[in-house]
Amino acid sequence: MFTRVYFLLRRLAVQTEGQDLVEYALIVAAVGLALITTVNQLSQAVVTLYQSITGGLSSIGTTAQ
Repeated sequence: MFTRVYFLLRRLAVQTEGQDLVEYALIVAAVGLALITTVNQLSQAVVTLYQSITGGLSSIGTTAQ
């Protein structure tokens, strides 16, 4: 019984077939999280820029002549 468990654990320790897949999945998850964060921050900056532009353009016609 002990030898069966020993050989099973040894085989699992040596077996690395799924290791690459897990590593790639973690890399893809990290890159995806970074992209989501960057796009979120960038979209907020773009909205602020457009609001500034529209505010500036709307104030052009309201100045005294």
